[in-house]
Amino acid sequence: MPTTLLELPAHMDPRRKRWTRQECEALSGIGLPDWNHLELVEGELINQMGINQPRVISVALLLEWFRQVFGTRRVLNEAPIDVAPEDNPTNEPQPDLIVLKLDFTDFTKEHPQPRDLELVVEVADSTLYFDLTTKAGLYARAGIVDYWVLDVSGRRMIVHRDPREERYSSIVVFGSEASVAPLAAPGSPLRIADVLVG
Repeated sequence: MPTTLLELPAHMDPRRKRWTRQECEALSGIGLPDWNHLELVEGELINQMGINQPRVISVALLLEWFRQVFGTRRVLNEAPIDVAPEDNPTNEPQPDLIVLKLDFTDFTKEHPQPRDLELVVEVADSTLYFDLTTKAGLYARAGIVDYWVLDVSGRRMIVHRDPREERYSSIVVFGSEASVAPLAAPGSPLRIADVLVG
């Protein structure tokens, strides 16, 4: 005879394999399907491929806008970067967009370092919480001075600045009708609505 479950067992997550960059490099040569759509964050392989069409369009519009402002050879999308030295062994994030201080051909032997970055941008739909917590902490520890999260569903841009240890001390939300300029291009404001669909 069935009974009602009154009490759940103790909460225990299944054991997970934490990956390192070295292990991921070894695996990448095997040719696993969708390997290029994975990024290493806090020892876990995260699927970064966004299939939501408004998000895809927003990434394309931002890429176009940043290339107009900074030039085509300083803006990359989904390129791996280094973070703080203590985080590098288990992290190799690939932000949706990065703006470099130098031409991207200057980085043929290693990933851009935090000091090489003018701006890091993530475009979020289902990843908003992750981008505002885990990734924000990772980028703050790295000292990335300008970190933007475009919240596609919420139709807003969340701008993180002034990194201090584990977090950003300035986090400002700009609605869709507002404009915000990168620290590296203060005379070039972006109107948030221009990179959103509808």
